[in-house]
Amino acid sequence: MQPEPGVRLTVICTDVHTPYSGMLPGYVSGHYSYDEVHIDLARLAVFAGARLYRDEVVGIDRVNKKVLCRHRPPVPYDCLSINIGSTPSLSGVAGADAFATPVKPITRFKQRWLALLEKVQQLTQGVLRIAVVGAGAGGVELLLSMQYRLRNELISRGRNPELLQFHLLTAGSSILPTHNTRVRRKFASVLAGRGVEVHLNAEVTRRRKRRAGAGLCRQRLDRRTTGGRHAQGRHAARRRAHFDQADWHRHAVCRARPPGCQGALIRRTLSTTRVTRCCSTRKPRVACWPACLLIGLPIVWLR
Repeated sequence: MQPEPGVRLTVICTDVHTPYSGMLPGYVSGHYSYDEVHIDLARLAVFAGARLYRDEVVGIDRVNKKVLCRHRPPVPYDCLSINIGSTPSLSGVAGADAFATPVKPITRFKQRWLALLEKVQQLTQGVLRIAVVGAGAGGVELLLSMQYRLRNELISRGRNPELLQFHLLTAGSSILPTHNTRVRRKFASVLAGRGVEVHLNAEVTRRRKRRAGAGLCRQRLDRRTTGGRHAQGRHAARRRAHFDQADWHRHAVCRARPPGCQGALIRRTLSTTRVTRCCSTRKPRVACWPACLLIGLPIVWLR
């Protein structure tokens, strides 16, 4: 690396061992190890000649151009790049915060995934139902990765992989809505061939646990099914689906929410960076100019 003269780069992040989300399906499938899907920020900072502060950003003082941290004094900046990622939105679905497993942050998902993996490894009888909410590219890829790994875990132990049932739920009228018809048709065929039950026009409205026999607790997703994407009122019917594990992969929102930058869209100028508009449903666009201070992952995505 050849640092720019007169530029000091500072990285602020809560973790020094950061997962790369693009490799998550490969990790779930068993193709990559834990270390292979993580970035050692300390080594990267040394390589780039940057300062690394392990802390949580709680606010941005735009007047005095300082980043406010939870455990250390404010950090001054000239240019600011915010790379805070996103998490699936659980708001608006009763019980989701308590019982759902959001895919992000990945660290929390990893803990729940390892617990599910151990549960499947010990499974000898009964059917384990696993549901993924969200049928975009991420949801479909994650479900297929989970199915591949978990079925192989049972097969390698000489057990019946049919003990596992997989469900994919979406409020839309098709899977992969941002992809073309040929891609959607191909993956619909793949899901059907692998025995995945796809629930279209099935908006999840509530998530809770239902008391089952022998003292077992099963989770229940209440979903509203419609005859079409825009059907409402008397044309909509509420149905219940019972699952043992449900993972959330829908509607990304800003993960870190310091005052002044929640769900913010960042405007690029030659000398300054400022928050221009806030929302609660869109991932912030990441600034891509030479920055003096980075918040979150020290990676700049070009969009």
